[in-house]
Amino acid sequence: MVFPMAGLPTRVRIHEVGPRDGLQNESAIVPVEVKAEFIRRLAAAGLRTVEATSFVHPKWVPQLADAEELYPRLADLEGVRLPVLVPNARGLERASALGAREVAVFASATESFAKANLNRTVDGALEMFAPVVARAKSAGLRVRGYLSMCFGDPWEGPVPVDQVVRVCRALAGMGCDELSLGDTIGVATPGHVHALLTALGTAGLPASGAPGSAPPGGPTLAVHFHDTYGQALSNTLAALQHGVATVDASAGGLGGCPYAKSATGNLATEDLVWMLHGLGVETGVDLTRLTATSTWMAQRLGRPSPSRTVRALAGTAASVTSPASPSSAESRSTPDSPAPKEQ
Repeated sequence: MVFPMAGLPTRVRIHEVGPRDGLQNESAIVPVEVKAEFIRRLAAAGLRTVEATSFVHPKWVPQLADAEELYPRLADLEGVRLPVLVPNARGLERASALGAREVAVFASATESFAKANLNRTVDGALEMFAPVVARAKSAGLRVRGYLSMCFGDPWEGPVPVDQVVRVCRALAGMGCDELSLGDTIGVATPGHVHALLTALGTAGLPASGAPGSAPPGGPTLAVHFHDTYGQALSNTLAALQHGVATVDASAGGLGGCPYAKSATGNLATEDLVWMLHGLGVETGVDLTRLTATSTWMAQRLGRPSPSRTVRALAGTAASVTSPASPSSAESRSTPDSPAPKEQ
C-alpha cells in the first residue's frame, strides 16, 4: 500500500554501488563473468545508475583487479550509467581508455581516515584530486566526489559539521558534479543528517530536490549510509525531507570498508525501494526482479543476503505483495503528497 508524505521528492535516483562497493571487500575473488551478469541483472531490474568497478591498483583492492576485463563486457548496455572510481591520474587514464564517461574520486573528512585510506592528509588528498577532476571535466566526463566519514570516525569520534562542510566546498570548487556524503561507519542519526544538510545549504551547497539536477552553480548532493546501527533508512528519510533525491544503495546490502573495520554493510537497495515505493516515490525499479538478483548473487557468494526485504520476499514470495513502483499520477494522488579503496 502507498501512503505518500508531504515534502518528499517525486522521484529518487538510486546510485547502485553493489558491484563495486558491495563486492570490493569480499575475500574470495568473484569471477568477472559473475560480476558482469550481476550488473546486467541490476540494469534489467530498472536501475539506471550502476557503479561498475574501480581503477585502483590491484595491490590495494584485489577484488577489482579485473576492471579492464569487466568494463568492455558492459559496452552494449544501453540507457545505463556506469560510473567508475578513479584514485588518481593513472586510474583516470585507464578508465578513459575504455570509454568511461563518469568517474568518481574519493576524499575523507577526517585526517585519520585519509591516512588509512589514501596515505595522505585531507588537504594532500584534495591536492591530488584537483588535477584529476580538472582533466576529467576538460574531457567532458561527469565527476562525482565521494566524501567518507561525514558523521563519525572510528579513531576520531564524532566529526564536526564545519569540518565536513569545508571539504565539501573544496570538492565543489574543483568542479565535481555530485557530492556523495558518506556515513562510513553507520553512526549518523536523523538529527545529525539534518544539521549537516542545513549547514551545507547555508554554505551555498543546498540539496537540489531533483535527481541528477544540480542547483545553479553547485553540485547535486547524494547520501551514502551504512546500516551499522540500523539507522540507514531513517537517515535517508531525513535527507529526502531536505530535498536530497539521489541515494546510494547496494543490492542485497552487500559491502563494508576494508579500512574501517567497524563499517558494516551498505543500505540495502531492496530495503530502500520498499520504503520509497510505500511513500509513493518513483524509482523505476522492479523490486521483484531486484530481489531475485540479490538472491542469485547471495547464492554465488555462499551466504544469505543481509537485506531484510530480500529475506522477507524470498521467503514468502507467494504471499507478500510489495508496493508497486508508483507512476507520477499515483504518487501525487493525495493532497498531502507533494577505497579507494572505499566510500
